Amino acid sequence: MPLADIQNRVKAACQKAGRGLQDVELIAVSKVQPNARVEAVLDAGQRVFGENRVQEAQGKWPEFKARFAGVTLHLIGPLQSNKVKPAMSLFDAIHTLDREKLARRIAAEAQARGACPELFVQVNTGEEPQKAGVLPAEVDDFIKTCQGFDLKIKGLMCIPPVGEEPSLHFALLAKMAKRNGLSGLSMGMSRDFESAIALGATHVRVGSAIFGERVMAAG
Repeated sequence: MPLADIQNRVKAACQKAGRGLQDVELIAVSKVQPNARVEAVLDAGQRVFGENRVQEAQGKWPEFKARFAGVTLHLIGPLQSNKVKPAMSLFDAIHTLDREKLARRIAAEAQARGACPELFVQVNTGEEPQKAGVLPAEVDDFIKTCQGFDLKIKGLMCIPPVGEEPSLHFALLAKMAKRNGLSGLSMGMSRDFESAIALGATHVRVGSAIFGERVMAAG
């Protein structure tokens, strides 16, 4: 589906929800996409992209950023503690802060740099044992822990369980964010971003609906 079609759907969802288009950031999820597809989306004017792995992004984005002005990158996959330094060099936002060790590493690197990407706490709203993220019952304390390290938390992120109604998880995430005074809600993907916008999403992560189905190796 062309980028323009997704942009129009985002615009329509914002209008239906009584929200401004400027309130929702469309993140084009370019993970595991051939460079030719990414370049085509860049040529179409998209400048906000999401990647899952630091190493893949390191091999792809320095060249693109040198050629296309105004690109911002969001890390939407799990971050290993030993990848914090390169991640903070490359990414403008990290959506997967989910444990104290990682928060400590990010805080130390932020202090050394005097700057920090926007940070979202990943919440395991479905309490799935195989999935990363802070459990809902532990979110408030974890946010306080991060703030104790002088980290400014932008918002929360979730990936609803497959087969469950995503809007229930979006509503839960919004409630937790409001309770903690956080403005950012990273939620909604290709199949459900319109529902996420209706429930307050500020960042929607759309991959296959823009690029087509993922392939297993970047070209």
